[in-house]
Formats: sequence, C-alpha cells, structure tokens
Amino acid sequence: MIGVFVTFRFADAFDETAVRKIAEGARPRFEGMRGLRSKAFTLNSAKREATNFYVWESEDAAKAFFTAELLDRITALYGVRPTVEYVQIVTLVDNARA
Repeated sequence: MIGVFVTFRFADAFDETAVRKIAEGARPRFEGMRGLRSKAFTLNSAKREATNFYVWESEDAAKAFFTAELLDRITALYGVRPTVEYVQIVTLVDNARA
C-alpha cells in the first residue's frame, strides 16, 4: 500500500468555507474508485493548510492518478499548487472494515 499526502499551503487567500465546499463536492468522485482504499480531506486552519491523504492499493495506481494534468486542475481549483509526497504504508488499522 502507498499513502499520498497532497498539501495545499495557503498564504493570505485561505478560505476554510471554500476548502470545505471543494471537499464535499469532490467526495462522490472518489467513492468506489478503482485502486483507492480511502481518502481523507483535512484542514489545519491555524497553519492555513489543507491536506488530502490517500491510501492506494499500489504505487502504480497512485502514480497513474497523480498526472501533471490532474495537478494543474487541482491547482486551479484550490488556487495554490500542492506538494505531493508518497509514503509506504507498513501496516494499516481500519476499524471500519470488520
């Protein structure tokens, strides 16, 4: 499994309401997405950041999703270009799956 942190660092243009609206509108696009185990939309208002955390079944699935075109689209959507960081998930506890 591969985790991906996509972090948006806002300067003066941070609008928590707008970021929440983006997340709520995007959620249906990720439900049932092939290769994606989970995705969390997060906010840290004190740091003026939004971080989306993805858990992918494989590195190939993750890298196929995060294309240059996708990064351009989400940059336009959020108003800032995100950083993208890949991490290996050693083990995962998922209490929702029983």
